[in-house]
Amino acid sequence: MQSPLAASSADDRALLRKRLRTPVLTFLALLALLAVNVTLGATLPFAQVWIVELLVVAVMVALILLVSMEVIHEPPLIRLFSGLGFFWVAIMVGMTLTDYLAR
Repeated sequence: MQSPLAASSADDRALLRKRLRTPVLTFLALLALLAVNVTLGATLPFAQVWIVELLVVAVMVALILLVSMEVIHEPPLIRLFSGLGFFWVAIMVGMTLTDYLAR
């Protein structure tokens, strides 16, 4: 019995490769950024490393928002509200961290 991929035509395999390229590259970029963040957190190369870590996290959020959630193909109003939603979540996480750190 053949696998479904082996039974498909060359055009189908090319289309599959084309459609999977962006999600796979996004996944690899997120893994690389995670490795950078973990390395920076484990080694602490300088005192203000947290600024660089926040920038890396911001890039990761932008990748998830634009590519995984496919907001890049939406009208500007939906992009605005999805960005505001992520901003609101960041405010809520910041307030929670402030509460924990202040006690």
